[in-house]
Amino acid sequence: MKHIITAILCFCSLATIGQNTTYDQWKEEAKNNIRLLPEYGHVPKTDAQKQADKEFIEDAIKQNGTPHNASEHLVELGFKYFNRGDIKTAMYRFNQAWLLDPNNENIYWGFGAVYFNFKDYEAAIKSYDQGLGINPKSSNILTDKATIYMAMLNDKFDQNVLNKAIDLFDKSYSIDPTNQNTSFKLSTLYFSINDCGKAMKYYNECKTNGGQPITQEYTDALLQKCK
Repeated sequence: MKHIITAILCFCSLATIGQNTTYDQWKEEAKNNIRLLPEYGHVPKTDAQKQADKEFIEDAIKQNGTPHNASEHLVELGFKYFNRGDIKTAMYRFNQAWLLDPNNENIYWGFGAVYFNFKDYEAAIKSYDQGLGINPKSSNILTDKATIYMAMLNDKFDQNVLNKAIDLFDKSYSIDPTNQNTSFKLSTLYFSINDCGKAMKYYNECKTNGGQPITQEYTDALLQKCK
């Protein structure tokens, strides 16, 4: 069963994406490239960098209408790069989004995704908590924070970790029961602890809402186990 859950995590929105950069290389490069640090690491910028930021912000607002809209556009771009495996460019876009609207919780959703990609669970949770501090009702962030605890369970079972995952998923589901990512992961979580009733319930709900995250491998495993 463990290999099934591993495969599921690899197809989730917070997947370990194939890339050549190791985390050690990333951290080494970040010493001289502040664009790889969340919020640019709050490193003081040169006058030239400040002027470039000013021009960028003005242009982005001109194209998108408001700072928030421009920030959301860049977060969306960031996740597109992330899902292609270009983590570096994704981080650049998330940081630009922060420049435009530091109160956009989805920026921290992006930062958390980058850290989860490198399996730095502590840093990922810290980023998600920053986002939830801005918007405690972000279904996307709650679900992806729960996914971290789900990944921890894949390494070693711990009842307290399981409870944290379930609590976060349940909170996310109560906020947005149509979130396919949430219902899919709830199904896989209950599948992993042999609760076929709930695994099928959330699987069917995910399918009803579009079923986008569902993999054929999971469908086959679920139907075989929960006939």
